[in-house]
Amino acid sequence: MSKLTLDRILQSQGFGTRKWCSELIADGEVSLGDKAVRDSRIAFETDGLEFAVYGEVWTYREHVYIALNKPANFECSRKASHHPGVLTLLPEQFARRDVQPVGRLDHDTTGLLLMSDDGPFIHKQSSPKHHVPKVYVATTQEPVTPELVAQLLAGVKLHDEPGSLAAVTCRKVDIHQLEIVLEQGKYHQVKRMLAAAENHCVALRRTQIGLLKLDELGLAEGAWCYLDAAQLALLKPG
Repeated sequence: MSKLTLDRILQSQGFGTRKWCSELIADGEVSLGDKAVRDSRIAFETDGLEFAVYGEVWTYREHVYIALNKPANFECSRKASHHPGVLTLLPEQFARRDVQPVGRLDHDTTGLLLMSDDGPFIHKQSSPKHHVPKVYVATTQEPVTPELVAQLLAGVKLHDEPGSLAAVTCRKVDIHQLEIVLEQGKYHQVKRMLAAAENHCVALRRTQIGLLKLDELGLAEGAWCYLDAAQLALLKPG
């Protein structure tokens, strides 16, 4: 457990500079329970601390771990160029505390996206060395055939890759839809693998990371939630 002054608590949670947070407190805009706290120098235990800013209640979190149901036409970048960034879907203070996407989904790819301000967590989830499986549902231009599934399972050669890349598992879902599980996370990998197999990906959705399933989170498109310890445990490879 740690103890911090209220201005440092607000600063750590992304509410602004320490000076700004002190002014916010002095103006009576920060409360604990039903009582406004106007002295920024008062220290509080941070573990489980709940406080309100402008009447909205927040819980202190040393790090945030977030799942987002990413819509199409949002970029997984802190400096988006052609489309809005995914951070615009979150409360603005998350950007100030350096929350960032864990890996990337293309702007037109939808589904489960993790976000955090925990550097080691981001690295572990992003690194192919940790073999975290990711499940995608791809809609294809040409019909899904047994030959296509077999080819993706056997491996296809992509330009600029030293060896062939293969799906961990792959199965037909519908005439123009397949589910594919990957561990590598290469650039545009599903789209490029389908192209190498002489098909074309017209839509792509990530439905699962590790054992964490988007459907079980109950998130509408564009919505997000914090991940608890049990959900974070589902992200670890078996």
